[in-house]
Amino acid sequence: MKIYNTLSKQKEEFVPLEEGKVKMYVCGPTVYNLIHIGNARPMIVFDTVRRYMEYKGLEVNYVSNFTDVDDKIIKKAQEEGVESEVISERYIAECKKDMEGLNVRPATTHPKATREIDGMLDMISDLIDKGHAYGAADGTVYFRTRSFRGYGKLSHKNLDDLRGGNRSLLVSGEDQKEDPLDFVLWKPRKAGEPAWHSPWCDGRPGWHIECSVMSKRYLGDEIDIHAGGEDLVFPHHENEIAQSEAANGKPFARYWMHNAFLNIDNKKMSKSAGNFFTVRDISEKYDLQVLRFFMLSAHYRSPLNFSAELMEAASNGLERILTAAEKLRELQEKAKADDLTQQERHQLQEAATYMKKYEAAMEDDFNTADAIAAMFEFVKFTNIHANESSSHEYLTALRKQLQTMADICGLILEKKEELLDARIEQLIAERQAARKEKNFARADEIRNELLSQGILLEDTREGVKWKRA
Repeated sequence: MKIYNTLSKQKEEFVPLEEGKVKMYVCGPTVYNLIHIGNARPMIVFDTVRRYMEYKGLEVNYVSNFTDVDDKIIKKAQEEGVESEVISERYIAECKKDMEGLNVRPATTHPKATREIDGMLDMISDLIDKGHAYGAADGTVYFRTRSFRGYGKLSHKNLDDLRGGNRSLLVSGEDQKEDPLDFVLWKPRKAGEPAWHSPWCDGRPGWHIECSVMSKRYLGDEIDIHAGGEDLVFPHHENEIAQSEAANGKPFARYWMHNAFLNIDNKKMSKSAGNFFTVRDISEKYDLQVLRFFMLSAHYRSPLNFSAELMEAASNGLERILTAAEKLRELQEKAKADDLTQQERHQLQEAATYMKKYEAAMEDDFNTADAIAAMFEFVKFTNIHANESSSHEYLTALRKQLQTMADICGLILEKKEELLDARIEQLIAERQAARKEKNFARADEIRNELLSQGILLEDTREGVKWKRA
């Protein structure tokens, strides 16, 4: 199994620290709003990496955090007049709903930054004791970037070049820093912000220290894989390496994996450009399995362009696979003969070649695009070589192989049963009753349940109208 390592800028044979086990950390979202489709790409990609490793018999300890203290969370809380925790807990719950819709498995552990403050205080104290960090007069603690000789090895940046020619990469607050490139480990509280007591001041952690500490606690000083979007390479992951290796005295992560950006109609996604889509937005038009299939139709290190045309193509492609799976199921239920014929034995040998192609693609830096191409070849094979005269054992083997390919990619082969009109009307009535009782949580739950079934609701003066997406 080969993985492209951002650290070495080349594909390397994957050898875990401990035979048969994988320690993997994936940077999760900052929870101040619904996740957008850019957030969804690493979730889907690295969930698929995990699934393939588990298919190969590896035990994966998969940790993905929630950043639940951040300027954006605090700003949202102040706008709504609530505590920051209200915002973060709300959007953690919403994120988990979207992950379920995308068929992203829950991590082994989903740590929250606010629950790991003690560990952050310990690591910061350790860095100060070792001369890698220092406190400023106002209580801010900075990491002494030049004290770590390997700084820049992940992003392949030179410290002097950063300082001299790229001011936009420098962190603010230079007046009290020893060096403009030093970054914050701990910052003093501002009015209305959540804060924790520390030896330096009442305040909160910097973003970078959070992941270093959560990774250390749940996976240990040295891990196999650290992953995330390519936007995190610098400064976030670079700073994680500096902190972790300076504190622990060991290499932090052996393999660094980064997915490329997602563009919308060949443009960068942004709210100001009006091309910003949440996963929930997409769920109103498509089954989220289509979004997952679309994401996996390109190699994770290739930039991916999102458009209505490409989503339609993904929908059609997924439908081909689902239709083939349904055909195999129906043939299997009706099969009269039990045992394999000699011809079927030969055909199963041919079928196995498609699984080998699929695996070869996944072994080559998780090339899901080529793996899906192998799936399509196999689907074509089943459409030609499976029929009413096929034996039950033969059809079972074909169906199992297609199921295995789908499971690794996180694709659900069973078509969703459509809700009957009467059941839809019943749920709408229940939602209206919940709203009258001011039970808005239940009302939202019903709306989301209908959305997941492709039912769109519109509140009008004449009452609630609905339609199928």
